Amino acid sequence: MKQLLIVGVGGFIGSIARFGISKLNLYGNLLSIPMGTLTVNILGSFLIGIITGISAKSEIISPGLRLFLMVGICGGFTTFSSFTNENLTLFQNGQLLSALVYTGLSIFLGFTAVYIGFLLTNWF
Repeated sequence: MKQLLIVGVGGFIGSIARFGISKLNLYGNLLSIPMGTLTVNILGSFLIGIITGISAKSEIISPGLRLFLMVGICGGFTTFSSFTNENLTLFQNGQLLSALVYTGLSIFLGFTAVYIGFLLTNWF
């Protein structure tokens, strides 16, 4: 029960943060790519990379805090279901190139962000 509460509170915080960022109207004109969702997913990947790197090098982050940060906050913050639905919408609107570019950018930049976040922990 304690773990459910830890994840739930973290998910609440992450979801509120995601909602706030989506209200910044981050839709760009670059091929109609949903920039708000892309931004959230890249930032969430970066944060998970940092948390993973710190957790691998020390015990500063307890298992409970790691659960709160990674599963709760980052899980509530990132938006894979929104991402896939937005790709479906792009596809249904005949914007296959946009869907492919959006998917490629999300995967490449997401991996790059998590890797950079992990590498940054080498300085601590």
